[in-house]
Amino acid sequence: MLSSSMSHARRGFLTLACGLLASAGLHAQPTAPQGEPIRIAMIEGLSGPFANTGEAVFRNLVWAAERVNARGGVKLPAAEGGARPLVIERFDSKGQAEEAMSALRSAVDRGIRIVAQGNSSATASALIEAIGRHNERDPRRRMLFLNYSAVDPVLTNEKCSYWHFRFDAHADMRMTALMSVLREDKDLQRIYLIGQDYSFGQAVLREARAQLSAQRPDIRIVGDELHPMARVKDFLPYATKIRNSGAQAVLTGNWGNDLTLLVKAAREVGFNGSFYTFYGNALGAPAAMGEAGIGKVIAVADWFPNVPTPESEAFYQSFRQRFPSPADDYVHMRMQLMIEALAQAIERAGRLEAGAIAAALEQADVTLAGQRARMRAADHQVQQTLAVAVMDRQGAPGVKFDVEGSGYGFRVIRQLSPEQAEHPHSCQMTRP
Repeated sequence: MLSSSMSHARRGFLTLACGLLASAGLHAQPTAPQGEPIRIAMIEGLSGPFANTGEAVFRNLVWAAERVNARGGVKLPAAEGGARPLVIERFDSKGQAEEAMSALRSAVDRGIRIVAQGNSSATASALIEAIGRHNERDPRRRMLFLNYSAVDPVLTNEKCSYWHFRFDAHADMRMTALMSVLREDKDLQRIYLIGQDYSFGQAVLREARAQLSAQRPDIRIVGDELHPMARVKDFLPYATKIRNSGAQAVLTGNWGNDLTLLVKAAREVGFNGSFYTFYGNALGAPAAMGEAGIGKVIAVADWFPNVPTPESEAFYQSFRQRFPSPADDYVHMRMQLMIEALAQAIERAGRLEAGAIAAALEQADVTLAGQRARMRAADHQVQQTLAVAVMDRQGAPGVKFDVEGSGYGFRVIRQLSPEQAEHPHSCQMTRP
């Protein structure tokens, strides 16, 4: 199951220059960690239609691990191996929950105790259940699950688990941020809802209907449909329906190739409306929309490269120095914060044991490049600032950086504090 590029990742972990770290406002220590590596199993789709999203995750986790290792690694007592480096090991789920279960078994057999996954809430749900069962059967080899992108709200509500920690805002939180902008668009009277037909896509449209009803009951939903995930190659029929519906805007949680193909098709059929998106800010979507997306593609995220602070700018420039190819551009602040939180939690726990690390992670409160993430212990849902941004040409006011060399970037137009983005939970967590 392990990718051949894992050896490249291992070599890369200790190559980050001290000057690069300094430019991000961080401090390196000259002594490299010598202890046995702390391995993290990244279970992600690294082949198939969403391979680009999996590779983007890998780059982010590699960079985060490099930063920890360059400052001396995770510092544990001598009896626990002393200073130990972090290593990301790749397991290809091929975008399928069944393959993810096979990858999990391989990780267990290899002695890995920390799993990271995010691109698919359906897969995350299966992993939560499987890891819970494993930890009950084999308490001496308990595992942790770090979730960086699976945002179906049920994962920290009805399906919450002591062993699962989510470092992304869930779909309802993201929708709240997006709706804070949409509700002020007084010209908007007709909207089309479209999403991928699985738990996350369904949750997005359900919450969209609820929040539209509460905040903009005057807006008419002229389309409301789900499409098969990762199976539609031609979105022209969907785009034609959107255009013919008279919609002035589309709201979608689509991600990866399903989003890129949708916006390409919309451009081809001459749809001139806006796109309110969860993930419209990268992985091909801006380039696909082109000039037609200026002022019309709105995205929500925990952070954008054009957040107007010196710390944020230095952080993003450091990432681009590490990964200079435009095709490798897509930095996720939340993944950086996740690895920082993990490293600090292991150090506080003083040992590499899932129960002890989980107890420390419940108290995680980390800041990087001005972005703070605090873990809510009651449901293991991270609380952080959310931002909404609109697409524009690079060089326009507030758009210093483009994405993926497209010539288009995103200008931040709204920021919600953690308190504004926070949602209540219904988690009834069983604790060991």
